Amino acid sequence: MNRKNLTVIVFLLATLTVGAQRFEGGILAGFNGTQVEGDAYKGYHKPGALAGLWVQTDLAPAVFGGFELKYSQKGARNRLNPKDPVPEKYIMRLDYVDMPVFAGFRSSDRISVIGGVSFGYLVHSVEINEDGPFPPEDQKPFNEFDLQPFLGFQFDLLEQLKLDLRMAYSVLPVRGKPDNDLWYWRQNQFNNVLSMALYYRLDR
Repeated sequence: MNRKNLTVIVFLLATLTVGAQRFEGGILAGFNGTQVEGDAYKGYHKPGALAGLWVQTDLAPAVFGGFELKYSQKGARNRLNPKDPVPEKYIMRLDYVDMPVFAGFRSSDRISVIGGVSFGYLVHSVEINEDGPFPPEDQKPFNEFDLQPFLGFQFDLLEQLKLDLRMAYSVLPVRGKPDNDLWYWRQNQFNNVLSMALYYRLDR
């Protein structure tokens, strides 16, 4: 996905948001709590920012669908324990441009259940230990594309503001199994993400 394609998508999102009566849309911002399955660590210890645009439309009285375009920081982190005799610092930073496509069901006036699939393109990656970023010869490449089904809830806080909570898990590995087990990497690796974001509606 190059800059030209991203520009076209942003333009389409803006056009749908502003120019079509049956669409609603706006901006979103929040954060991720992430981990990577297949590394040597557990826990959602890697925080990351997310921000972008969203558009949706009603498909039926209680059903809606839409898509988003957002920047999303993912990865993994070893939480250092001062009691460890030799603490191991490890941080994996993966920055994506994601385009989730979703459908939702309004279970009440203020609560909706959503689900969908997010298509991701990796724009930046780095791994860091106590000596700094891994040297290029030690940096094993990540796959460019990510595919994450997700489920979540949306809560209407105000007429133009809602809270989105969701969980997502990669079905394609972000990196395959290493030829030999490494201290930080043992199996196929998959993004595991919990996110919280505020959605602000601009079309009103």
